[in-house]
Amino acid sequence: MTTYDPSAEGAQMSFDGRMSYGDYLKLDAILTAQAPLSDAQDEMLFIIQHQTSELWMKLALGEIAAARAAMARDALQPAFKMLARVARIMEQLNSAWDVLRTMTPADYTRFRAALGQSSGFQSWQYRLIEYASGNRNAAMLRPHAHRPDILANLEAELARPSLYDEALRVAARAGLAVPEAILNRDFRQPWAEDGGVMQVWATVYRAPEDHWALYELAEKLVDFEDYFRRWRFNHVTTVERVIGLKRGTGGTGGVPYLRRMLEVELFPELWRVRTAL
Repeated sequence: MTTYDPSAEGAQMSFDGRMSYGDYLKLDAILTAQAPLSDAQDEMLFIIQHQTSELWMKLALGEIAAARAAMARDALQPAFKMLARVARIMEQLNSAWDVLRTMTPADYTRFRAALGQSSGFQSWQYRLIEYASGNRNAAMLRPHAHRPDILANLEAELARPSLYDEALRVAARAGLAVPEAILNRDFRQPWAEDGGVMQVWATVYRAPEDHWALYELAEKLVDFEDYFRRWRFNHVTTVERVIGLKRGTGGTGGVPYLRRMLEVELFPELWRVRTAL
């Protein structure tokens, strides 16, 4: 039997002076970025779980930014594609919890002390996703005060319209009666549920054939938040499974804190409108 040689069909086999797969992806940097601080087998799992999650969040942030820019110029079809991708990214992040849940409480105990005060609570990319989506809690700037560059990025995000703000601006340009107070609001302030906004979405949902683009935009936002909620729920259950009701390494209340986060809604009127129909 002759051994198959891909080069016979033109496959490149020599990369002296040429860009290889590893070169393009900077794999030397990525695969040497793991530095466990203990000899515990599961610490590598813990590190890679969080590093890969941060990479997915980087992609999600790029897609959210692009979707907002497209919405601002009423290019809704590209925005739909980007928002659908964000939802799939959140699904990917959800699946990662299944791998982390193979770590038992005894496994985690072997290296938890090495983490010091570091915690996912301090992920600035996660905070940017929340801010960009509409959950604007300025108190969450404080964990990043030691990094002026990161703090500047977060503050800049608070100063611009969120994804939800842009969606309502699209609705206003389409002729729907979005309250002026909403369109001109201080974007740094947390979102407050608004009856006028509820009426806007009720108009869209009661006659989708007349507002099809806005109807699809609304459902893309709900799809994104649906997966985001699942991510939060899986986070809570994974943490409870591994550490019970202990405090988090970053000083939060652990599971009680995460359960409280389950109550946060990014697009509240889009959920309430279902009851109003």
